[in-house]
Amino acid sequence: MIPDTESLTVEFKSDQRCLPDRELIEAIVCLANTEGGELFLGVEDDGVVTGLHRRHSDTSSLGALIANRTVPSLVCDVERLGVGAHFVARIRVPKARQITATSDGVLRRRRLQLDGTPECIPFLPHEFPQRLSDLALTDPSNQPVPGASLADLDPAERARLRQFVERFNGDRALLDLTDAELDGALGLTTRAETSYVPTLTGLLLIGRETALQRLVPTHEVAFQVLDGEDVRFNEFRRAPLLRTFEWLEAAFGPLNAEQEIQAGLFRVPIPLVDRRAFREAVANALTHRDYTRLGAVHVRLERDALVVSNPGGFVEGVTLDNLLTTEPRPRNPRLADAFKRIGLVERTGRGVDLIYRGLLRYGRPRPDYSRSTSQSVVLRLPTVDADVDFLKLVLDEEGRTERPLPIDSLVALASLREHRRLSRSELATAMQRNDTVALATLEGLVERGLAEAHGRGRGRSYTLAASVYARQGRKVEYTRQAGFDRLQQEQMVLGFVRQHGEIRRGDVMELCRLSGDQASRLLRRMADEGTLVAHGDRRWRHYTAADA
Repeated sequence: MIPDTESLTVEFKSDQRCLPDRELIEAIVCLANTEGGELFLGVEDDGVVTGLHRRHSDTSSLGALIANRTVPSLVCDVERLGVGAHFVARIRVPKARQITATSDGVLRRRRLQLDGTPECIPFLPHEFPQRLSDLALTDPSNQPVPGASLADLDPAERARLRQFVERFNGDRALLDLTDAELDGALGLTTRAETSYVPTLTGLLLIGRETALQRLVPTHEVAFQVLDGEDVRFNEFRRAPLLRTFEWLEAAFGPLNAEQEIQAGLFRVPIPLVDRRAFREAVANALTHRDYTRLGAVHVRLERDALVVSNPGGFVEGVTLDNLLTTEPRPRNPRLADAFKRIGLVERTGRGVDLIYRGLLRYGRPRPDYSRSTSQSVVLRLPTVDADVDFLKLVLDEEGRTERPLPIDSLVALASLREHRRLSRSELATAMQRNDTVALATLEGLVERGLAEAHGRGRGRSYTLAASVYARQGRKVEYTRQAGFDRLQQEQMVLGFVRQHGEIRRGDVMELCRLSGDQASRLLRRMADEGTLVAHGDRRWRHYTAADA
């Protein structure tokens, strides 16, 4: 119940000399202003349990103490644990949804030192914007930039913006506006006292390069090409975002090799990286990065992947488990809205769907965000060879329905292609949906003849349809896959009997995830084949091994 060591989210506090309330509350605030976590009162820094002081033996009052001594009040769950001969208080601290202080006005936050051990340090005012941005409570991109003036905006970059609107089929109403009206419509300027001044969005989109270097020193973008450990290309720029976007497209274009396949009457290109996925990945990195942090947006082409990373982790509410389903939560809403109206990104805010689609429809692995941390988002787009047969399957279905395959259906088909056979709950996890939505998608694929269902109830599983395997010349693989359940279930039943001496229908239902009827049929079949021997009648029936 108690971790071995302290971490960013775990804190040990000794209580042998009765930890002062002030120190306890500061430690709680420190956790809350970072990622939340657990504080174990009665444990030494090295993890040795020494127990609670008699003053804290009644832990029921600790929750009220914490709520009364924090601003805004924190509601923490306090639990008294028995560990050997001692008692320990486990205090679960939530991640604060706003900046939290002690009632004495002390602000603390938590960080890891170079050796990996945690420490609590003062939470300074200049760090507040970064925290509020992480919590999606403020829009840094809509704020005026201190020291900036309208002279820092570049007319040539404003003209480039208008060209982007035309090129990417953006909001054409913008083209009819005067320069001042355009700046106001996109939030490039804001009124400050008696005049207009550039916002962060304005400087980033149409600011002069010298002004960006002077006023937004954190802005930097790098394009790198690596061949193993060898660096073939490595360039950093601090140009306005639209010019930077053009540079990245021009630099990557010649490297984005294509092959063509014949699909019906048409020639279909297969790029190394889908163009729309590339555009969305880069645009997301530029609009969602934390401009209060030092560090560059990196676009890096490696041997087997394109990697796009940006400073600043996911904003509050976005996790690896809900990327496909959560509502859009941009760190810089004004900048993100400008990108949408210009036409650079998906207007619905579902750019992640396009990134997934840009890989999965070619039979490539899904986008990989697993290297992301609280400090940065890292997106890896695998560039392995495409699965041409899978692409043709997708193209045929889209041609038949005259519409793109829904992203949920595409994720489900790609998961079945990769794992061969999955249960509804496993597919729901892959789709980041609940079981009900997953079931509707899967049964829809069954009706279309793209998937097949095996079994009923909890034991129901899914594979690609026999026709899909046949079209791809993989009939043997389908036959082997379709027969897998029966063989696996029989082996599991025999293993259980050898270990426990007998088995009943309820055991089979739990063991093989089958309904009652399915479990009964399996046991009867094994008895008829001479593998098992039945004993007793009806509810008392059980089975033993025939060779026992």
